[in-house]
Amino acid sequence: MTSIELKNNVEKALEEIRPFLQSDGGDISLISIDNDNSVKVKLEGACVGCSVNQMTLKSGVEMTIKKYAPQIQEVINVGP
Repeated sequence: MTSIELKNNVEKALEEIRPFLQSDGGDISLISIDNDNSVKVKLEGACVGCSVNQMTLKSGVEMTIKKYAPQIQEVINVGP
């Protein structure tokens, strides 16, 4: 998978999860993909102060991204 295909697949994954985050007043943005195996995202809105955002990040976002791009090993939130 090329870097462009990888980015497109990660964006598709974020589009799939975004409606769930938005329904709770949050959102997510792709910041970068490093070494073709690490994704940096920024949780936004209500997700920033949410007490379960790490669980959302691991069980929701990371799982969805890995479905579209299996070579991704980790998803990191770079937000505040």
